[in-house]
Amino acid sequence: MKYNKLAISTPEGLVFGNALYPVTTRRGLVIGGGSVIPELNFTLPPMSINEGTLKAIGGHYKGIVTDAIEHARHLHAPGVIFEFETLLEMTQTPSIGIDLVKIMNEVCEENYIKYGFKSEIRLTPNDLREFDRPPLCRTSKYLDAMWELFDKGSLAGGDLLSIESTGGKEIHDEALMMCDIRTSIFALSVLGVRDMKFLWSNIVAIAKKNNKIAGGDTACGFGNTAMVLAEKQCIPKIFAAIVRIVTAVRTLVAIEEGAVGPDKDCGYEGPFLKAITGTPISMEGKASACAHFSPVGNVAACCADLWSNESVQNIKLLAGMAPTVYLEQLEYDARLMNQALKHGKPTANMLQQLFAESDQALDPQALILTPKNVITISEEIVKGENYIDASVRGAKKGLEIIEEAYKSGQLLLPEIEVEWIDLLREALSDIPTDESKFVEEMMPSLEGKFIPSEYGL
Repeated sequence: MKYNKLAISTPEGLVFGNALYPVTTRRGLVIGGGSVIPELNFTLPPMSINEGTLKAIGGHYKGIVTDAIEHARHLHAPGVIFEFETLLEMTQTPSIGIDLVKIMNEVCEENYIKYGFKSEIRLTPNDLREFDRPPLCRTSKYLDAMWELFDKGSLAGGDLLSIESTGGKEIHDEALMMCDIRTSIFALSVLGVRDMKFLWSNIVAIAKKNNKIAGGDTACGFGNTAMVLAEKQCIPKIFAAIVRIVTAVRTLVAIEEGAVGPDKDCGYEGPFLKAITGTPISMEGKASACAHFSPVGNVAACCADLWSNESVQNIKLLAGMAPTVYLEQLEYDARLMNQALKHGKPTANMLQQLFAESDQALDPQALILTPKNVITISEEIVKGENYIDASVRGAKKGLEIIEEAYKSGQLLLPEIEVEWIDLLREALSDIPTDESKFVEEMMPSLEGKFIPSEYGL
C-alpha cells in the first residue's frame, strides 16, 4: 500500500468543501477548494435505445443540461458538475455515448462563453465486463468499447473520468447473501485490488494523454448493494457497515494509481479516501431517495466536496423536469454548507457535527461514516502491511466502535444484530493476511466461480 499515514488526521479537518489537494476543472471550478458544488446525476425515462430513438435520446440529454444550467443560474449557483453515467447500449456502441457527451458539452460551453457559468461533465462508462460470465476482467471483448468511450468521450468534453468498477463482484454477491465476511474480503482486497490496479492504470493513462482529470472509482456494486440488502432486512446492518469499510481499501487503489479525485459518489467510501489521501470527494445523501433508500442521508454530507443525488429519470414533476428539481435541492444544500464555511471553521464544524449527530445513533452504517470514526478507522487501515491486513484492521476497528456505541446506549441496534459483532470478529481473526496463503485457502471453495488468470492469479 502506498499510504501509511493520514493526510487529514482530525474530524474538524475532514469537513465539507475543503480537501488537502483541490482539483481545478477546465472551466475553473475548484473542487475541494473552500466550497461545496452540486453534482447532478440523471438518466433517461423508460425507453428503448436503438437507431430509431437516438434523436429523442439526444433531445433528453440536451434538455436536461440546458434546463439545469438555466435554473442553476437563476439560483445564483457558482457552477455544477453533470455526471453522465452511460447506459449499457451507450458503452457497447461508444459512438452513442460520445455523441451524447458532445451534445451536453456544447450546452456547457455555450453557457460558459455567454454567461461565464462554469459546468463540467463527469463521464462514467458502465463496466460492461460483468456481462461475461464469469467476468473476463482483462481479456473481455467489452474492454475495447470501454477504452474507446473513455478516450474519445473525454476528447468530446468528458473532463472528469470515473467508473463503478465490478472486479470481484462475481463472488461478492453470494458472500453478501451468505454474510460471509471472509469471502467478501477476498473479493474486495484480493480480486478487487488486483482489478483496480489493472483498470486504473489504463484510465489514468487516458486522462494524462488527453489532459483530463482521472476522478476516481466507487464500490457501489459492493457497499451500496450491502446497504440496500440491509435496508430490506435481508442481511444485518452491522455486516453492511463492515463491508463499507473494506470497500474503502479497494477503492483507494484508484488514487494509488494516479486518480486525483473527486471520487465517484455512490459507494460512500469517500470519507475514508479523503482522510487517507487528502483528495476531494463526491458524496450523495438524502437526494438519492429517487433511486434507493438509505440510513445515511445527512451524515454523508459531513465531508462532501461535491454534493450529489442518484440517477433521477428525466420525467415531468409538478414543478418541472425531475433533474432540474433535484438540481435545486442539491444547490440549496450546498448553499447552506457554503454559508457555514463563510462564517468560519467553528460554524462549519458545528454544521458538520449536526449532520453526523442526526444519523449516527440510528444505524451502524451511519455511525462508521461520522468524521470522528472515519479518522479512527482510517488510522487502522494505513497501519496495514498490505490490502488484506488493512481491510481486517479497519473492519475490526469498525466492530469495536459499533460495540462501544451500543453498550453505551449511543447506538440503536436490534437485539438480533448484536450477536453479529462476535461472529464477525471471530471470522476476521481467522483470515490470513498473507495473500498467497489466503488465495490457497480460498481457491477450493471458489473453483469455477471466477477465472484466476483474469486477476493475474
